[in-house]
Amino acid sequence: MSGEGDKSKILIPDRALIFGRFQPFHLGHVKVVEWALQKFDELVLLIGMADESHTFQNPFTAGERIWMIREGLKEFNVDLGRIITATVPTMRVYVGHALYIINLVPHIKAIITRNPVIAKVFMDAGLEVIQPPLFSREIYRGSYIRQMMLEDLEWEKFVPKSVAKIVKFLNGEERIKIACSKD
Repeated sequence: MSGEGDKSKILIPDRALIFGRFQPFHLGHVKVVEWALQKFDELVLLIGMADESHTFQNPFTAGERIWMIREGLKEFNVDLGRIITATVPTMRVYVGHALYIINLVPHIKAIITRNPVIAKVFMDAGLEVIQPPLFSREIYRGSYIRQMMLEDLEWEKFVPKSVAKIVKFLNGEERIKIACSKD
């Protein structure tokens, strides 16, 4: 068959990986996605620690996080045809797992991360590492938002409105409080 094995005929989009826990998906994530879509045709949003939920650090399930990401991006008119979501269980950080992840997702050219450890292992695995700009990182941080939920403070302004609705539907604030309670 003519062209068999000829990779020049395959359309491979410029694609980058954004690896995060998205606990919850917040406005900083939206800003990074919008920024990255100016540089790449497609993004793979890889949800880490997908096998953990109902803890303070990871209160939401992988499915709930996929739902938040999808609705949050739709709210900001992001073309979901340019977004691929995938999940990965909790793993230790080393180059072997970076290679596993590279093979888990569609072909990627780069990883977008501000985490120096993640950057190093993916660089060692042969990927280009791109550091996104800081988008008010002091407030757009999952740990900060979860702490605000725990303390009954106004956290909703830091997430897309659709994500706030999902968190409330899931009783996410209560879930975090239960995760932090002691008997």
